[in-house]
Amino acid sequence: MKGNHRIIGGAAALLVAAGVGIGVTHSRSVTAAAPPAPPSVLVAAVEQRDLPVQREWIGTLTGLVNASINAQVTGYLLRQDYAEGSFVRKGQLLFEIDPRPFQAAVDQAAGQLAQAKAQLSQSQANLVQSQAQLVNAEANQRKAQLDVQKYTPLAQDQAVTQQDLDNAVQTYQANQAQVAAARAQIETSKATIEASKAGVQAAEAALETAKVNLGFTSLSAPIDGIAGTATVQVGNLVNVSSPAVTTISTLDPIKAVFTVSEQEYLSLARADALHKLQLKVILADGSEHPHPGRFSFADRQVDPNTGAIQMTALFPNPGNLLRPGQYAKVRAVVGENRGALLVPQPAVTELQGGYEVTVVGQDNRVSIRTVQVGERVGTKWVVQDGLKPGERVIVEGQAKVKPGNQVQPKPFNPTPSDSAQSREN
Repeated sequence: MKGNHRIIGGAAALLVAAGVGIGVTHSRSVTAAAPPAPPSVLVAAVEQRDLPVQREWIGTLTGLVNASINAQVTGYLLRQDYAEGSFVRKGQLLFEIDPRPFQAAVDQAAGQLAQAKAQLSQSQANLVQSQAQLVNAEANQRKAQLDVQKYTPLAQDQAVTQQDLDNAVQTYQANQAQVAAARAQIETSKATIEASKAGVQAAEAALETAKVNLGFTSLSAPIDGIAGTATVQVGNLVNVSSPAVTTISTLDPIKAVFTVSEQEYLSLARADALHKLQLKVILADGSEHPHPGRFSFADRQVDPNTGAIQMTALFPNPGNLLRPGQYAKVRAVVGENRGALLVPQPAVTELQGGYEVTVVGQDNRVSIRTVQVGERVGTKWVVQDGLKPGERVIVEGQAKVKPGNQVQPKPFNPTPSDSAQSREN
């Protein structure tokens, strides 16, 4: 009996051990077959808001007035009277050319004018003398004529001799010749006076020209502005064909020149929006000029080669920070995009010229959606078609999933700088 009990007890122990082993093996297989947890991804909701429609055009800054200072006479520079890059006032002396040859020309022209005036005075005196001679000759002619008239009947009556009559006639004829000569002398004197007057005018013009040339030896600023680098040095010979010795620019306001397409121009012009634009200048370092500008004018024609038209805007420039030749982007708000849909830029994938986003549905399962995108606004992209407001798109983790996969969505939190940039735009 004791042996039978031992056999039964051993068998029971084996059965228990076998049952425990089977249970452990089953637990391990169940654990090994459990599916993996869904991958975590960062998602963002499609945002809808009204956006200003902005345009940017590449431009260049230039002075409102750029005055080139050129030599108008030939001569040697004696001195430079301004500091390069400084602000100069209208009328301020910049350069001086040696004035001595031009002063000599003025003195010579003044002498020639005095001589011409003296000749005119002499001609006028000769005219007065000729007029006096004419009066005397006419008086003698009348007296001789009376003698002829008196002696003619007397000679017929033989009260005087024929010789007396002949003498009276000869005297009358001689006086006639004197009158004619005096009149001719008067005409000659008048012609001489006119020639002398012309000589005086020519001498006055020559003197004025000499004075103007003397004035050109002082090169002065024609406007208020910033004077540039001197292109010549003291002692150099300059003339009318020499390049500008320097340039002065009016910088406040400063002018921005940029081009827009013909289509944009027509759209803005038809809406009468050109003069209403609030313009901003974005500088080469990406900074924005703090003073907004205004549209000034459009060029007279569209460039047939580029299909663009040149536009000009004016910007306040206190302190003359902006300078001619600087690169600048001109930015303006030209309209409003109402109800625009925006997603973070990393959520959009470009594929063979198209664009896709990975959408997370209500059941946290993903799908691939083709979208049509518009412009970039800060760190976001405007989606024109393919999404609805509030839908969730994957911003980070697209590579982990395939269509139909289930995911664990977590909110995408942009950095403060990204958020600020998105709001500014």
